[in-house]
Amino acid sequence: MNTSVGVDGCKAGWFAVMVTDDGEWSHGLYESAEALLDRYADADRILIDIPIGLVDRRPEERKCDLEARWLLGKPRSASVFPVPSRAALSAPTSDGAVRVNRRETERGLSLQAWGILPKIREVDELMQRNQRARDVFIEVHPELLFWVLNSQHSMEHPKRHGKGRAERVTVLQRWFSAADALYTNAVGIHMRKHVAQDDIIDAMVAAVAGVVGTGQLIDVPEPPEIEPTGLPMRMAIPSVI
Repeated sequence: MNTSVGVDGCKAGWFAVMVTDDGEWSHGLYESAEALLDRYADADRILIDIPIGLVDRRPEERKCDLEARWLLGKPRSASVFPVPSRAALSAPTSDGAVRVNRRETERGLSLQAWGILPKIREVDELMQRNQRARDVFIEVHPELLFWVLNSQHSMEHPKRHGKGRAERVTVLQRWFSAADALYTNAVGIHMRKHVAQDDIIDAMVAAVAGVVGTGQLIDVPEPPEIEPTGLPMRMAIPSVI
């Protein structure tokens, strides 16, 4: 039995979905990435929607971001934003982070990146000190996963709209027959002030991506870049294309 864990950040911490290739599923909410890692201590891999592998002192963006943007096309390419430099993670204010990032990469910092900067820092710090995290955490991007699972076509509607959520659950249902039941159950249990509906969908697609087809993943790009601390800069996708 192949088991896959998908994770997305949320207001209350981290939301995780576990699925198996024979249709079993579960989900849970965790306060920290470390607690999540402890909960899934037996997992071979945890597919997480957070930038992993950061750069400093170079103006070029990560190749995985550039390639993902190109594959998605407009308007979904806008969901792939330039990630902050590692040096910017310690800035206490958004203005400070912008200044540091501009110094390191010759670019500013988007509001999207600033909004998830604490979670990027949390995962990066965990991976710098914990070999287990380095072994199992793999970066994914939900919109790129949906592109793969939708026969290389990007989603038509934004995920924050009802039509967009319905569209994505329909795609997931093609690959995982319990997707609708899983989504309905999670929405009914978790308060929106803790976990948004699109957080649930993003964790679901990450989990499902690990069990479709043969369960094998490929890297975007292949081979991935390796940053100075040894982390790969990649986005994993299922090998069904």
